[in-house]
Amino acid sequence: MSVATITAKELHDAIKTGRKVQLIDVRTPAEFREIHAATAVNFPLEAFSPGDVLAQHPGPDPIHVICRSGSRGRQACEKLQAAGCMNVINVEGGTLAWDQAGLPVVRGRRTISLERQVRICAGFMALTGGVLAMLVHPGFAGLSAFVGAGLMFAGITDTCGMALILARMPWNQVTSAA
Repeated sequence: MSVATITAKELHDAIKTGRKVQLIDVRTPAEFREIHAATAVNFPLEAFSPGDVLAQHPGPDPIHVICRSGSRGRQACEKLQAAGCMNVINVEGGTLAWDQAGLPVVRGRRTISLERQVRICAGFMALTGGVLAMLVHPGFAGLSAFVGAGLMFAGITDTCGMALILARMPWNQVTSAA
């Protein structure tokens, strides 16, 4: 299934003309809290339910989906299409493009992006496996190989198991007091 796209500027221009725009942001609550398009509502991809989205956004208007850079948004659009909602549009370049275009955003407390958390964790695991293989037992090289295989799988499928796990970690959750 192909996913329709729109640029951040085109979507903002539509909003300025008074057109009703439903914009959902599928990043983690912590990422959303840090910065999001002013009109966006958060529906995190790791707990994404097309039924919940459709219940809150009934009607013929298209549902626009935004994430950090476009990849998670496309995944959410595909989930919505699989649930029967064909009127979904992914925002090209995501929140990064929205912010770079100087469009209205809401800024909150800074956080480390999920993508960066994955790189830190994968790098730490690969380094640990390499050091343990040299100093303790060669079998620890398997840890580095496992991480490498996981990164290849994530690159090929555009699905990252480590990101799904990290997204559920307490530091990536937003409490009502935040």
